[in-house]
Amino acid sequence: MELSMGAQDAQDTAERLRAITDELSDRFYERADVVRTLVVTLLAGQHSLVLGPPGTAKSELARELTGRVEGAAYWEILLSKFTAPTRMFGPIDVAALARGEYRQVYDGRATTAHIAFIDEIFKCSTAALNETLGFLNERIYHPENGGAPIRCPLIGAITASNELPDGEDSAAIYDRLLVRIEVGYLADPSNFAALIRSAVSRPVAPARTTVELAALRRAVAEAVPAVDVPDVIVDAVCTLRAALRRKELIASDRRWRQAVGLLQASAYLDGRPAVTETDLSVLTHVLWDSPAERPAVEREVLQLVNPDAKEALDLADTIEELDAQLDAMAGQSREALSEWVIKTAHHRLAMAGKRLETLRAEAAGAGRSTAAIDRVAGRQRAVRARVLTEALGVDASTVQAQL
Repeated sequence: MELSMGAQDAQDTAERLRAITDELSDRFYERADVVRTLVVTLLAGQHSLVLGPPGTAKSELARELTGRVEGAAYWEILLSKFTAPTRMFGPIDVAALARGEYRQVYDGRATTAHIAFIDEIFKCSTAALNETLGFLNERIYHPENGGAPIRCPLIGAITASNELPDGEDSAAIYDRLLVRIEVGYLADPSNFAALIRSAVSRPVAPARTTVELAALRRAVAEAVPAVDVPDVIVDAVCTLRAALRRKELIASDRRWRQAVGLLQASAYLDGRPAVTETDLSVLTHVLWDSPAERPAVEREVLQLVNPDAKEALDLADTIEELDAQLDAMAGQSREALSEWVIKTAHHRLAMAGKRLETLRAEAAGAGRSTAAIDRVAGRQRAVRARVLTEALGVDASTVQAQL
């Protein structure tokens, strides 16, 4: 297949992918960073894990994103400990078997997929483990009859799980998933109210940008690897590695090397010819093993990305402290809650919001990324909305207008 990609074609593909990212971010509340990270991971030709409890739109988001790639063969499966390799990669052709021929049918299976969604990835059966690893690592499948390995056209897989791996077999798969994204239930009461309203209102047909499979493959094979990685970025990555090692947060050399492709994909998606410090923020989804390690990784990454991040993260600590205080006051009288809001919560949340606005303006004016500040500001709005609804009894459907 011809993979030559001109500059205009590359720009058009990036614009389409940005439009897809924006559309899905509008549709899925509180998932903007998740959507962008999944797109970047696909552009880097890597695999992602979406980790979170049931009912957090993991499957719906993956299907909606992958469905935007026109011409792509899509395959998805819900794994269990009893899933046989042939169900994943190709069942036996019964008609051929009756003729004395042993043959598998590959159409519509992982073997022919360009994009895959694998739900409950860590429930992969022992029988299917080696073939699943080969599929994810080398994009190959070894037929049941021992024939020559089949090369699979897989660009990338999105996987999902409600839990972390609990054994050596599933840990081997976990290690191969470069990007790990945590999702939770909606935090902002106004977003939750909008979600409930969407269940009973007649939806307006949303904008639906798509990208051609051939264009995506050319971007992955040509445009993304062509993005420059300046020496200053190499130095920043080395600095980050040293900082994480001091905290005993160790990632393998392979993971660091693969992460470079993510940095290039992030820059390409934003329409830039070279990686900048802004792109380093994607590493917050790469360099941790357990969710408990993520906050420390995020702090080190974001402090490296821009000087605004440390103060924003300090404000995030204040916001989370107020959220925890509200949890601890469950069951108290409305009078006690109102007093807490008046004396403590309202002032601290308002001050945090104003400071975040200032930090964002300063970062934008200096051409720095505002992603970290925007995330903390979103959390400030969510906690403030929760205070209004749970402590003061304000109707959740009217909260957005008051923020």
